[in-house]
Amino acid sequence: MPPSPPEPGAEFRIAHLSDVHFGRISDPRIIDAIVADVNAAGPALVVVSGDLTQRARTREFRAARAMLDRFDAPVLVVPGNHDVRAWWHNPFDRLWRSSKRFRQLVSPDVTPAFEAPGLAAFGINSAHGWTIKGGRIRPEHVAEMVAFFERQPAGAFRVLTLHHHLLLLEGLGDHDVSHGARRALAAAARAHVDLILCGHLHTSHVAPVELAPSTETVHRVVIASAGTATSNRGRGTDAHVNFYNWISVRPDDFTVCERRYDPAADRFDDARQSTFERERRPAAP
Repeated sequence: MPPSPPEPGAEFRIAHLSDVHFGRISDPRIIDAIVADVNAAGPALVVVSGDLTQRARTREFRAARAMLDRFDAPVLVVPGNHDVRAWWHNPFDRLWRSSKRFRQLVSPDVTPAFEAPGLAAFGINSAHGWTIKGGRIRPEHVAEMVAFFERQPAGAFRVLTLHHHLLLLEGLGDHDVSHGARRALAAAARAHVDLILCGHLHTSHVAPVELAPSTETVHRVVIASAGTATSNRGRGTDAHVNFYNWISVRPDDFTVCERRYDPAADRFDDARQSTFERERRPAAP
């Protein structure tokens, strides 16, 4: 039975996976391990921030969909650049129907939204045929995001999800930043987004960032970049390591816990935790 939606003011959890990469799975046991670990935590929502596949092949998408169906909680999922068909397979599809297989086999909605008491989550598609790796955010998707968060009550915990990054993070070294990121990030700050979930870099990293959407205000948002959840494509210090995130949300603060797979024990364990105070927002007049 799916977990009940969070009650207003109650603690709840979000599971965040990214860069699953069916076609390059690191360990034959890891899919069972991550499904069991997520379901045991009883999250209110499972977020998957792209790259479900390695080559956007039909069999890879079907394997990803089968994994998503095993989660007890609702799932919010966006595509990544590896979920876009390669140029050499079909240039027309790449340019004009880049998310065709994702829409057919995973989800028809590439800007998904989720609402429950105390929680509001929105996903933006940053993977398009005109881009290769860095990603691109369309203005109309930013407008959808703004309209969604404008409808939310002041006390809702606000989560934005996309595959690519909106900001160059010093702790991750030189890396891609999506085209259209500045507009999207400013809009997220004005919408009082608490947490941005992304992936793409295959390195687990959590950092608070202060943004100034206007000359009068400063907004702090936490960016959680998940490592590769299940593939053998980890990078840098996370090479050959699999991570995903648990986010525990309480009335006054929230914690991002990076969970690391231990192949010897065939299970995920806590690796690092970061706790942040929640910012208080006045109720709308």
